[in-house]
Amino acid sequence: MLKGKSAVVTGSTSGIGLAIARALAKEGANVMINGFGEKDAIDKELAGIKQDFGVTAVYSAADMSKPDEIAAMIATAQADLGSVDILVNNAGIQYVSPIEDFPVEKWDAIIAINLSSAFHTIRAAVPGMKAKGWGRIIQTASAHSLVASPFKSAYVAAKHGIAGLTKTVALELAQHKITSNCISPGYVWTPLVEKQIPDTMAARHLTKEQVIHDVLLAAQPTKQFVTVEQVAALALFLCSDAASEITGANIPIDGGWTAE
Repeated sequence: MLKGKSAVVTGSTSGIGLAIARALAKEGANVMINGFGEKDAIDKELAGIKQDFGVTAVYSAADMSKPDEIAAMIATAQADLGSVDILVNNAGIQYVSPIEDFPVEKWDAIIAINLSSAFHTIRAAVPGMKAKGWGRIIQTASAHSLVASPFKSAYVAAKHGIAGLTKTVALELAQHKITSNCISPGYVWTPLVEKQIPDTMAARHLTKEQVIHDVLLAAQPTKQFVTVEQVAALALFLCSDAASEITGANIPIDGGWTAE
């Protein structure tokens, strides 16, 4: 389905991003993965993508909080892969704290990585997409792009911003055969979710089991975590010709959370 296309997926050395990168590669897309991690682990994932799917796979260590590195990443992808046809903005960090105690540097980092980085990648990638007359831009947003939770002021603000950015980009590019959509998962069992459990325990004075069942899954009527494979399958569909008229959409995949 995607043979001859190339994709950049930010925040893709693990979790949702890696699942999306592998799903795109399985359909023939060359991919650039990005994110932090141990070199050996990243090399293993790159080798796995190449071996499993027979595509070109490269890695960028670009810091998503630094606009110059983001621009260089897109330029490198265009040079090494030939184009950037698919852009998936998935990079994200989290911090949980009452707003009066929320560290300013954490606010700045979350806004930079979860929101501003998407602006910088889109800005750099769109000219190439326009030149080819085809493109797919996908943001991994969150159920928190639609609803709020306490103690997550920066994350909720960033994800609401991503939803707005997605719509604006969709309108600007509607006549260029370039779509812009965001996927809004509920709680997916990823390293990001796992790492926020201790902070939530401290903020709410709960045990780990209480955080999982009474906080994380409390909002999801199905009482199940969303899987990375489910999110990746939705991203893949949005890259298909069947989804060419879906643009500006914010699609929840949240076990019914935002239906309430």
